[in-house]
Amino acid sequence: MTGLAARLLRHRAGPAAATLLALVAGVLILVAMGTLVESGLRFRAEPRLWAAADVVVANRTVSHTFKEFGDTTTSTVALPEGGTVDAAVVDRIRQVPGVAAVTGDDAVVIGTPAALGHGWDTYAFTGRRIVAGAAPRADDEVLLDTRFGVAPGDRIDLVVGGVGRSYLVSGTAETGTAAVFFTDAQAARLSAHPGRVDAIGVRMVPGADVGAVREIASAAGATTYAGNDRGNVEQSENQAAQTLLVTAGSAFGGYVVLLIVFVVAGTIGLSVRHRRRDLALLRAVAATPGQVRRMLIAEAALLALVGSAVGGPAGLLAARWVHGELVERGFVPASFPMVGGLVAVPAAVGTAVLVAVLAALVAARRVTGIKPIEALGEIAVEPRRSGRVRLIAGVLTLAAAGTSGAFTLGAGGSTGALAGAAGMLYLFVIAVALLAPRINAYAARLLTPLLPRVWRVSGYLAAANLRANAQGMATVLTALVLSVGFGGSVWFLQTNLERQTTTQSSAGTLAERVVVAPGGLPADAAREIRELTGVRAATGVRRTQVVVRALGGIEPVAAQSVDPAGVTSTMNLAVRVGNLADLRAGTVAVSATQASSSGWDVGDRAELWLGDGTPVTLDVIAIYGRGLGFGDVTLAAETVAGHTAANTTDEVLVSAGPEADTALATWSAGKPGTEVLDAATRTRLISTDLALGAWLNRLLIGVMVGYAALAAATTMVMAALARRRELALLQLVGVTRRQIRAMVQAEQAGLLGTAVLIGATIAALTLSAIVNGLTGSPIPYVPPLGGVAVLGGTTLLALATTVWPVRRLLSAPPIDNIGVKE
Repeated sequence: MTGLAARLLRHRAGPAAATLLALVAGVLILVAMGTLVESGLRFRAEPRLWAAADVVVANRTVSHTFKEFGDTTTSTVALPEGGTVDAAVVDRIRQVPGVAAVTGDDAVVIGTPAALGHGWDTYAFTGRRIVAGAAPRADDEVLLDTRFGVAPGDRIDLVVGGVGRSYLVSGTAETGTAAVFFTDAQAARLSAHPGRVDAIGVRMVPGADVGAVREIASAAGATTYAGNDRGNVEQSENQAAQTLLVTAGSAFGGYVVLLIVFVVAGTIGLSVRHRRRDLALLRAVAATPGQVRRMLIAEAALLALVGSAVGGPAGLLAARWVHGELVERGFVPASFPMVGGLVAVPAAVGTAVLVAVLAALVAARRVTGIKPIEALGEIAVEPRRSGRVRLIAGVLTLAAAGTSGAFTLGAGGSTGALAGAAGMLYLFVIAVALLAPRINAYAARLLTPLLPRVWRVSGYLAAANLRANAQGMATVLTALVLSVGFGGSVWFLQTNLERQTTTQSSAGTLAERVVVAPGGLPADAAREIRELTGVRAATGVRRTQVVVRALGGIEPVAAQSVDPAGVTSTMNLAVRVGNLADLRAGTVAVSATQASSSGWDVGDRAELWLGDGTPVTLDVIAIYGRGLGFGDVTLAAETVAGHTAANTTDEVLVSAGPEADTALATWSAGKPGTEVLDAATRTRLISTDLALGAWLNRLLIGVMVGYAALAAATTMVMAALARRRELALLQLVGVTRRQIRAMVQAEQAGLLGTAVLIGATIAALTLSAIVNGLTGSPIPYVPPLGGVAVLGGTTLLALATTVWPVRRLLSAPPIDNIGVKE
């Protein structure tokens, strides 16, 4: 049957081209997304700082074990601030028999230029030689990596802890990263967490057992890393890129797989439906059901393989382009290795072939299930109703979508809201696909008295067509609903997040001025600014993350630590319950979203982990509404002191009159790179940063929306081109071309109106669920131009993909089309 399938494909180029286009685009997207995920999964961090260590002791993750449905599950997340180990562990490990050398690394975060500093003892574990110069011997000397472009004897200015210092370059080395090496004493003084070290490197005597080292590390709440895992200890930008690629690629890749299932299944199903005459004829001349099924499967497999041959290489090129954009925009370092799709390409091809074959098998069920003697008669009229099983499945799926929506509207936290809303969107679209024949039939009955009033005779014909072809237009309705649903929901998600974040930040900032610096400000900057003439209040703010229990495990959430003195004069978090003025060490204020998610209320004891993994139990003193603008958790600066990677303040909010400008200018002049911004400028910068950070999301969302639009376009073109005989027959019985064009326009108006109404409703429910889950407001923001673009674009798409094919069909003499196969 493969040879017959290949010959038949040549004689129906239109449907084959539409299916092939959907498969090529699907494989292209899957290969591109899969290459990103594969690159992340196959990345192995190369140990650089600890290249010569046998074992590295560090604390990089936090785990929480809980019971769910009777099963014990452990959830683990990476620590936002890296994690530290008690410095006393170094001495305990040193006493273990078989330990040849051990050192604790006092990591120092350098703000300007961006780098990571270490004590000199750590350098011995890099296994690298000094290129020029010598080791630092005085506290004002440093050894730098060669990428800084300096030589021994030069001086370099480094900003550590918000304070600028000048250092003499004692030597240079090729460490493979932007590393700075201080004397051990200086590194200890500059460390943001006295008494604790970032990691411990251990070198063992050959043949010695490391079991005792593991026991000591475990007792201290740390983990031992050996072999290739040593690179995972180093908090490099490559590891952040790895997480980004795996997370983004997996999430959107999964959504795209579902889209491909919708698109390819709908396209192949419509193609088979339009070939009922051909397939029925095969059955009438003694072709068995199995032979027809094998022929359809062979056709689908051939198209999938051809589409893969085109889409696979194109996907690799697309992945290379995306990688270049990610590097250029700072999401991924240029040194991050990208793989060639060794796994992504076969996986994408296998997915495409499997989806195409299954879609052909399902589509063939109706044609191959009838008796040969009934075959030719079966094609005359569409079935009046879809099966009862399909109806029951559609109703159940619709109920599941409503349940998902209710869950999402009541869920707190970004994870629950996004997951629930995504499931809700897909469930609604599946329900529409199952119920589409009945939806079309019901809509046709409602439109029957309306269409003739507007389009007269053409409207009467259109209403009759809609009633008679309710089953056949099910795929078209689903494709249009899919396009409107995606375009009206996920496309506006990022807009709502950015707008809400900017609006909340702007409305909640009472301070007239904001002091910032590229490398951060000193921890006591707010105290110094409060003493300046004309300053009424000054609040230091540091952005961090904390780890909280969430549905199904634990997750990091955005947090801020603030100087409690005068905080209510510089920021308004829209407190709903409690009083932010009560904030101090041992207390916490949380957003309403986080409070709902974690089940916290004012007066409760909130258990969470700080950014370095330190468990704390804090009294909840306030619940506020502006979580997107200021973070879901607000802590006192004293609570997080010593638990962050750098001992700096990100910004200082200053409430002051004009008389303070001179004093602020004088103070900032003594700090390298410090600027004094007005509140409006700060808001614009926040908006710009959000837009830059959302580029990847917009790209992936745009791909999804574009693919949904492609599905609608190909489906509608196929449906229009399949009407050759119908339109020719109308012309032969006296209907003019103008009346036929008006009839098609009336049909499209009815079908498009139904699809837009359903799709817009689904989009509104989904978007409302997301926005409510993240902001507490059930009313989403839809940009006027954005709404016009979605609705207008869908309208133009529907008209262009229907009117143009019909106009082309009408240009040929009707006698030429009346005998053409369906």
